[in-house]
Formats: sequence, C-alpha cells, structure tokens
Amino acid sequence: MSSPDASPYDALLLVSFGGPEKPEDVVPFLENVTRGRGIPRERLEEVGEHYYGFGGRSPINDLNRDFLAALREDLAGAGLDLPIYWGNRNWDPYLADTVRQMRDDGVRRAACFITSAYSSYSSCRQYRENLADAVAEVEGAPVLDRLRLYFNHPGFIEPVVDATLTALAELPPDALERVHLVFVTHSIPEAMNDASGPVGGAYVAQHRSAVAAVTERVRKRTTRRMESDLVFCSRSGPPQVPWLEPDVNDHLRTIRKQGATAAVVIPVGFVSDHMEVVYDLDTEAAATAEEIGLPFVRAATPGIDPRFVAMVRELLLERAAAERGEEPERPAVGRFLALPDRCPAGCCANPRGPRPALGQEQSA
Repeated sequence: MSSPDASPYDALLLVSFGGPEKPEDVVPFLENVTRGRGIPRERLEEVGEHYYGFGGRSPINDLNRDFLAALREDLAGAGLDLPIYWGNRNWDPYLADTVRQMRDDGVRRAACFITSAYSSYSSCRQYRENLADAVAEVEGAPVLDRLRLYFNHPGFIEPVVDATLTALAELPPDALERVHLVFVTHSIPEAMNDASGPVGGAYVAQHRSAVAAVTERVRKRTTRRMESDLVFCSRSGPPQVPWLEPDVNDHLRTIRKQGATAAVVIPVGFVSDHMEVVYDLDTEAAATAEEIGLPFVRAATPGIDPRFVAMVRELLLERAAAERGEEPERPAVGRFLALPDRCPAGCCANPRGPRPALGQEQSA
C-alpha cells in the first residue's frame, strides 16, 4: 500500500497563540498580546492575576506539546514522513524563529495549521498577518500555505458531540428535565464580527452553524430536545466599545431564573483547555453556577481526540491534492460548505488598516 502524498509540502507548521511559562513571563506576554491598544500596565497586572492563580503558567504551551506528539504519531501511523514545527504569535517559540529554523533545515514549502477554527480578524487574519511578517523577516523563508478553517469539519464537530454527551451523562437524572446546552466562545468587538468573513458576520454565523450541528446530533443520540444557546466569555475591551453578548455568567443567571435545571457548558470556540477555559469557565462560570444553585458540567474540548488530530492530516492531504491540481473531497457539516483555501482580499478586515496577510487571494 502506497503512502499518502503530501507533495508539494515537505513540512507541517502548527501555529498557535502562545502563553507564559512562568510568573515573570505573564506581564511581558500580555504586553505582546495587547501591543498598540493602549492598555495601561495596571490593567495587564490585573488580568495577570488569572495566570498567577495557576502558578503563573498558561496551559496552552503544554497542550500544544501534547498535540504535537499526537500529530507526529498520527502522521507516522499513516506513513507520512513529514517534520512538524511549532510557532506562536505571542510567546516563545515565536513564528519568525521557527520559520528561520525551517529554512535552515531545508524546508521549502509547509502547510500551516492554526489552532483557531473560525473567521474574524483576531481568530484568523491576525494569524495570517503574523505569518506574513515572519516570512518577510526571514530571508529565504519557505513558502507557507494556511490550511482552511475547520469549524464545520467532522473531525472538529464529532468530538464536541461526544464531549457533550459525556457531560450530560454526568448529571443526575432529575437535573435533565430542563437542561440547557450553553455553547461558549471568546467574545470579540461587535465591529470585528461585522467585518468577519468576506461579507461580514461570519464569526457568529459560523459558531451558530457549529452549535446547530452539535445540538441536532446530540438530540438524535439522546432522543431529547434541549435548549441551546451561544454565549461569550473573556471580554477584554474598554466598556464603551460594544462586544458580543451575553456573557456566560449573565446567561447562567438568566436561565436559572427561567427554570433551567442544569447547564452543560460547551467551549465550542476553543480547541483545547487553555486559560479562557480553565479560568473563565472552570473557575468563574462554575462559581456562578454554584452561587445560583445550578448543576453545572463543562464538556471537554477536542484536545488530542484522535479524530481531531487526524483532521489535521486530512486537511494537509486535501490541500496538497488541490495544489497538485486535483479535486479532493472537502468534508463539511452544517449550513456552510468547506471554506476556500485562500481568503478574499478584504476578508476579516484589520480594524487599524490593511496589512499583508498570508493565504489571501491576489485579486480585488
């Protein structure tokens, strides 16, 4: 049996957000994340307390190390001898350093998997801008191609379905009478959602598609209709700027007043248990639920679920086939087809003005 064909790619690059590894990293990391937004140091130190409660260390880097190990095992098991690299936007290993190492190792063209599934400036285009910056900084850098967004790929949706079913099974039978499925994602400014995707509104629309796909599959598996809602966490902007709402804590209070008997909180906007999950949900939202007497279970993120890991390989081979001029199958579930490999020129506009971004159509 022949090995899968990943050509023209000779490497895979995992692209992530990054996070502090020790207490003295916290404020410099937050300064990286918020550079250019004029946020005072006192506010950064206040946010930093979230990290200090976990030893001054974000879980995200260790989660990426686990994911890298799972990816390497998956590719090797499929007969793909392809090196995998890792670079972050906001902390070591920085993207430019990783791209420089790739060049020195002789990599000529790499596919890039970004640990963010949805369209918006902060969740897609900003990563593409950072990749373009890294390529511009490194003389002789390899060609980099971003793999398509995957909010509607079965390898993402099905692990969320099973995690929701597992969470439901943890509730006592009497709590299931009016259980709510509370799907949570990172809030962004309303203006950023309005500019997301090629025609606007893609961030919320894609999440709602994922929520509907998961909810319908859970209904079929349980034969029970449950109310489901999309809510938000981790707002960080000034109070005068409208951000997407409702906040998860406000929503839990609302549904409790309306007679909810339990909440299964599903972090559909996140691929692993990083700080927005372990603090905003496992700490703050769980405390809110306890305060109002609402049984609460948080569903797992995809993490290193074998289906999610295999999805990366499938996206890599799909894009490789397309680059060779073939017409690969492009699986998708929900109301949207698979998104294109390259974004339209004005997709997810930078609120501070145009900048070069990797993986963008040249026309328009």
